[in-house]
Amino acid sequence: MVEAYTFSSTILREYDIRGKVGDDLTNQDAYMIGCAFGSYVREDGGRKICVGYDGRESSPIFAKELIRGLNDVGIDVENIGLGPTPMLYFSVKDRMADAGVMITGSHNPPEYNGFKMMMQNKIVYGQTIQDIGLIAATGGIKTPENKGSYREIDVKEAYVARMLRDLDVSKDYKIAWDCGNGAAGEIVQMLTAKLPGEHILLFEDIDGTFPNHHPDPTVKKNLKDLIDTVLSEKCDLGVAFDGDGDRIGAVDEKGQFIPCDKLIAIYAKEILEEHPYAPIIADVKCSQTLFDEIARLKGEPVMWKCGHSLVKAKMAETKAPLAGELSGHIFFADKWYGFDDGIYSALRLMNALNESDDVASALTAHIPETFVTEEIRFEVDEAEKFDLAERIASNIRKKYDNDNAEGEDKVTIIDIDGIRVTLPYGWWLMRPSNTQNVLVTRAEAKDAASLEKIKEMIQTEVNAIGYSVDFEE
Repeated sequence: MVEAYTFSSTILREYDIRGKVGDDLTNQDAYMIGCAFGSYVREDGGRKICVGYDGRESSPIFAKELIRGLNDVGIDVENIGLGPTPMLYFSVKDRMADAGVMITGSHNPPEYNGFKMMMQNKIVYGQTIQDIGLIAATGGIKTPENKGSYREIDVKEAYVARMLRDLDVSKDYKIAWDCGNGAAGEIVQMLTAKLPGEHILLFEDIDGTFPNHHPDPTVKKNLKDLIDTVLSEKCDLGVAFDGDGDRIGAVDEKGQFIPCDKLIAIYAKEILEEHPYAPIIADVKCSQTLFDEIARLKGEPVMWKCGHSLVKAKMAETKAPLAGELSGHIFFADKWYGFDDGIYSALRLMNALNESDDVASALTAHIPETFVTEEIRFEVDEAEKFDLAERIASNIRKKYDNDNAEGEDKVTIIDIDGIRVTLPYGWWLMRPSNTQNVLVTRAEAKDAASLEKIKEMIQTEVNAIGYSVDFEE
């Protein structure tokens, strides 16, 4: 029997367990996560768990302590070692493990780390993560007489080979790959060595201090080196990944950033040709042009909540062959396994480019350009964070008689994740962050004047609940 243990409340997040190393996330936490999650899996009837870790300095020791905890509660462990998160997801599917744990801080600063958990046939998030914490806190961890087994396995070749099965390219492309010193580096080296064409790798050495740039491929300043390389080397395409390789960023042959909602539109074309009228999921942050494009392609656009775990759950519910988030998580379930994989997404982008027989910028040239804000965050009282969006929605409903409104007075509110306020000339979003005491807002409009009008509306409504938002930050 393991003694009761209480995790810091700040590390039990919506989608994972994550914190600052040595502060609220320690070696003892890693051991107890192994004990608690292992107990949860055993209670569910499981016995075998795959474990992987990223390139952060704290990850190997956290892996060792996690595995010790898993073994102590009778779990058989297969350690796949250093690599990207989607390789861990692949190992669970490919080896028919009951669950998996990836030790990664994703795109967070080097001093952070975390634990992403998955099951073979269910999503681990939300209340389940709280339940795992409760197992530890209530002394619900039992150590059987026989400990679990341990072995190290190498799934890299199998993972690369499986991705290559879905490559359908007949041309030789020149592509730049920015690994950002993240955990995808070795796999990208192995993969590109087997690809046709010419491939230029940037920052492929795995280094958890991220010496060249922060590994978040959806932030344009982090793509400067990639853009410079694409332009100077006259590449057909550039792709980049976050710290654990489950998110993608991309630039076209002109060095222009391709927003992830446009990437989803590119993927949707191919998938809907093979699966007409299928549901395609995108989160509430995505452009209205994406949902319009899915409908034009004779798909069923499904707007859903932000968060990779929530999207995966919705995919399972709707049996959608494709889903994506503006943050760069892309989920393929038509040929792939339904999990988010930035490296695999790069191959599917190569397929789309090959199918088009045109340059990358032409893939979305038909989609209307819009005017958008960056994602703006402003601090609010944590205690009322989740009520504020509904207060704004209530105020808007009182102002607008939508039963009789016409033209520019027509306002529609979608409340699946915070509120998305739709107007005839654009929309704006207000949602609470799941990880910080902030509200998040962004807006999109058909033209610059309309965007300014929407920003004024946001500011008015935010002021009405006692806060302010600065669009000039």
